[in-house]
Amino acid sequence: MNRRETLAALLALGAAPWGRCAGAQAVRRIGYLKLGPLAGDGADHRSAFVQGLRELGYVEGRNLAIEYRSAEGRPERLAEAAGALVRAKVTLIVTDINLETRAARQAAGSLPIVMVVGTDVVAEGFVASLANPGGNITGLTWDVGFEVITKRFELLREAAPKATRIAVLWDPERSSPNLGRMIERGGEAVGAALVWTDAGRGLEAAFAEARRGGAQALFTGGARLFPQRRRVVELAALHRLPDAHYDSAFVEAGGLMSYAPNLVSMYRRAATYVGRILEGAKPADLPIEQPTKIELVLNLKTARMLGLAIPQSLLIRADRVIE
Repeated sequence: MNRRETLAALLALGAAPWGRCAGAQAVRRIGYLKLGPLAGDGADHRSAFVQGLRELGYVEGRNLAIEYRSAEGRPERLAEAAGALVRAKVTLIVTDINLETRAARQAAGSLPIVMVVGTDVVAEGFVASLANPGGNITGLTWDVGFEVITKRFELLREAAPKATRIAVLWDPERSSPNLGRMIERGGEAVGAALVWTDAGRGLEAAFAEARRGGAQALFTGGARLFPQRRRVVELAALHRLPDAHYDSAFVEAGGLMSYAPNLVSMYRRAATYVGRILEGAKPADLPIEQPTKIELVLNLKTARMLGLAIPQSLLIRADRVIE
């Protein structure tokens, strides 16, 4: 064998193991825990998450498997669903809201957890701080702060200047107490009298509370309302209440306005955290990300139905207008 043949043989031997590794790429298995039905709301959010993973090189059916488990809208079944993910031997668990994160934490032990729309994550004990989570939980927080909540009130008052009594629709049993305090301060900042209603007792009962309290507009708070958003905006229209929401999906369903983070982009960003952990990063070292872009979305069809003339000053600030 001459020098050229010897060199070729050595190169072939060195390349063979590399070629086998590239051709037999390991499949990473992750879990996705959800309170609501998988076939229901949030499909666009999950699609954004999966697309974000694809952009990082993790493709379902090729080198990624996602194990989905749902509690089918029943909080008492979250522990069972979280346990099923652990038994499926997933590398990490992705959660949406705090209820899911709590269930995952109780079932997962030290297994990494990536949350997408966590709230009050320090007060909840999920992380030591936003900058240094310090445990096995990381991801994104939905907390927008007092300034954004106050701005949402200001925009609602600008669209409906006669609305001085505003109903707050939320579920006090399952919402953050800190959120309630910020909503109260936000209402005070714009000079509005707040009429607190309990969505946990049923939406019809909550709107009856609003009517008895003389509400002239509606402000929603708390992610628990998201699955019922269509009924929320139907009842707001029935009671002729201009409504401001924490998610643009309410406006797409017929609500008047939202001033909130873009949830689809947050789910896409969550994929980055999953990718980092799959590459070996520890959740404790990945800072919690807060929303940076807040979008104003207006529904002019709803405004016309309510007899509101949206001022031009508001229209030019809108990121999106639904005609």
